[in-house]
Amino acid sequence: MNIKSLLLGSAAALAVVSGAQAADAIVAAEPEPVEYVRVCDAYGTGYFYIPGTETCLKIEGYIRFQVDVGPDQVNKGASGNQGGTSDWDAFTRGQVQFTAKSDTEYGPLTGVIVLQANADNASDQSTILDSAYLDIAGFRAGLFYSWWDDGLSGETDDIGSPVTLHNSIRYQYESGDFYAGISVDELEDSPYYGDEVPNNEGVAIGIGGKAGAFSYQVTAGYDFDNEAAAVRAMGTVAIGPGTLGLAAVYASDPGAYYNAAEWAIAAEYAIQATDKLKITPGAQWYGNYGLNAANNVDVTGFGNDDAWKVGLTVDYQITDNFYAKATVNYLDGDNIDDVTTGYFRLQRAF
Repeated sequence: MNIKSLLLGSAAALAVVSGAQAADAIVAAEPEPVEYVRVCDAYGTGYFYIPGTETCLKIEGYIRFQVDVGPDQVNKGASGNQGGTSDWDAFTRGQVQFTAKSDTEYGPLTGVIVLQANADNASDQSTILDSAYLDIAGFRAGLFYSWWDDGLSGETDDIGSPVTLHNSIRYQYESGDFYAGISVDELEDSPYYGDEVPNNEGVAIGIGGKAGAFSYQVTAGYDFDNEAAAVRAMGTVAIGPGTLGLAAVYASDPGAYYNAAEWAIAAEYAIQATDKLKITPGAQWYGNYGLNAANNVDVTGFGNDDAWKVGLTVDYQITDNFYAKATVNYLDGDNIDDVTTGYFRLQRAF
């Protein structure tokens, strides 16, 4: 066999083999199209589009570790129960908030769910629905905190409702730096007195806004079952290295919106010492502090004694999304034992 014959034979063999491989080749399937998560910047930072929809979702929350200090566990842990003789108690909290927004012909449609889990120890734990509501065109319905949950920035003032989370229907008008609204609240978990039962209702109004360095808020509420009205005014203004805050509250009778005293005045000065450190001294005066009771059962009205409180709160930003807070408060008054309470907190937000 000469060289030419050998080359022709080899070429023919390769052609046969190549043809067989071409006939038996495996064709890879086309990959399924993947829809990547898209950033939604229409409602601020942190939102993304839920794949396949035009709804924007934001997930945020925090992890908190706190040690409360006070006589016989005055500050309550996860269960909310007060007891024992220990003067301190530690607890941990985890909270997650889901906020969904989408555009409609009536404006943004908002839905919020807040889940909170608290652990006072391995066996004393609780998981609650902290908020769940829908909001559109100024109307809000669901479980959410009232205007009476607001307060000054420190931890000394006592000018809010004993219970501020209600099933409510609310309308709030907003224009620039001004808002005004009205809500109808089911006060089922709030204090009730005399022959009333825990199926209470109330109406609250809120007005507030900003004017330059000054901010203000006026809140009022009427508790129908307890026939008690309360009104509160707050204001803050930037002065020097900090912000001065003043508040006053009046209640006609003990009720769901305010029951600490017939009237009270609170003040604080939040000093921004550095970019990371804020120091807030505060004080409050109570007129007709506490409650009068007949046979220790039925409340007949506010007490006849006065009381006062002073305190200090320190906030420190350790790093981004991680801060520490410590507070101590001293309460004294006529015909009551003085008491010192406080807490230390570490919190990581995300």
